[in-house]
Amino acid sequence: MIKIFGHYFHRRTLSQIFFDFSLVMAVVVGSSLWRSPERALAETFLLTAALLLAGGMLAINAALGFYQQAHTRSLGQSRARAVMSLIFTLGLAYVIFTLAPLGQEIRSILATSVVAVVAFVLMHRVYVAHSTPQSVMRQRILIFGSGSRAKMVGKSLQRSDPNVDLVGYFASPRDTETEISAKGLLSGLGPLTPQKSLTDVVLEERVDEIVVAVSERRGGSLPLRELLDCKLQGVRVVDIATHFEKTLGQIRLDAVSAGWLIFGDGFQQGLVRTVIKRLFDIVCASVLILLALPIMVVTGMLLLLEGGGPMLYLQERVGLNGRLFNVVKFRSMRTDAEQDGQPRWAAAQDDRVTKVGRVIRKLRIDELPQLFSVLNGDMSLVGPRPERAYFVDKLTQEIPYFAVRQSVKPGVTGWAQVRYHYGASVEDSAEKLQYDLYYVKNHSLFLDLIILFETIGVVLTAKGAQ
Repeated sequence: MIKIFGHYFHRRTLSQIFFDFSLVMAVVVGSSLWRSPERALAETFLLTAALLLAGGMLAINAALGFYQQAHTRSLGQSRARAVMSLIFTLGLAYVIFTLAPLGQEIRSILATSVVAVVAFVLMHRVYVAHSTPQSVMRQRILIFGSGSRAKMVGKSLQRSDPNVDLVGYFASPRDTETEISAKGLLSGLGPLTPQKSLTDVVLEERVDEIVVAVSERRGGSLPLRELLDCKLQGVRVVDIATHFEKTLGQIRLDAVSAGWLIFGDGFQQGLVRTVIKRLFDIVCASVLILLALPIMVVTGMLLLLEGGGPMLYLQERVGLNGRLFNVVKFRSMRTDAEQDGQPRWAAAQDDRVTKVGRVIRKLRIDELPQLFSVLNGDMSLVGPRPERAYFVDKLTQEIPYFAVRQSVKPGVTGWAQVRYHYGASVEDSAEKLQYDLYYVKNHSLFLDLIILFETIGVVLTAKGAQ
């Protein structure tokens, strides 16, 4: 994993992005220079057009999830997304090269080259997404520990990261609990000999990273000298909280402590960050409102025709530092949805949702009026989902660190919204909080852009909508 602006990327992801960008740039510029060197060199807009196309294709592919791990996606789903990306990218190329002041001869050459290179990139993306990574891109990880925490780390690695070779578990001599079988302790996916030192095992098994996952770290339970020797040999040594942060993009409630949150890096708000985020919100919200205005007008008319009731509804939510504000959304439920006055979670196939409401919730159109809350300063484009005061009080009592998410403005979309399905229980809220904590700890303009791109993919694929 490589950390860029506070967000972790897998080396494989960065190599894929670099390959796609470089290939498109090389083909677009190279084909023009090969056919007509003097004329192509005279075209000052050619390089700009190539940069726009390559960057636009990366943004489209990122929004459709091509740079995410695809082990939970079928081959058919990847092919469908490739077709969608091809349509959008070729449409973008047509606009770019039509507006660019290029000669007709170069336009004809570019048309053939762009179709070929984009089709190749997408076929390669589908192949890579469902192939076994090369050994150079894989990581060999050793888990230090044999208790419940070690077992949790092992399961998460095998379930979520196909780029990892789990070498096995190395039991701490002072472990008070053992939940890993003898086979797992001795072999895992590679032979480990408990009679040997940790340093010897790490060198013999060519371990890239050690995850320290012991329940008790006091009283000499950690071989600090050996761990330091491993680190000096170039082996990464991370604790369990950091492991989940960089691997799953979440801060696990069952692996974190108040001390880790306080003394670790991150959680930096700052005046500069606040001002930049506010300016970004104002500009983007204004543009999105203009683009979405026709959709909002049509949606309002359909809601009026369906039920005759109000097309918008206001609901009190908890914002930054616990301040209450009214969020505005398109009404997707019946007007008597909570006639008894008792707040209820929205559930899958909720019978309170109207026919039009079901469609606009699936496409996330009901969220569009929140853009006005962004302009007003009550919300941000990206941040934790704003919750009702009733649920905030309940969840703050039941879930540790829940109040931390109120240290930033709530958002129209967020890291938890694009990474986890719609929450409808206390358990779901606890799962989403782990992603919210990651965002609060690592939030930056760069991470906001990543979330916005992933939001486009969520909308296009109707992922997690209810």
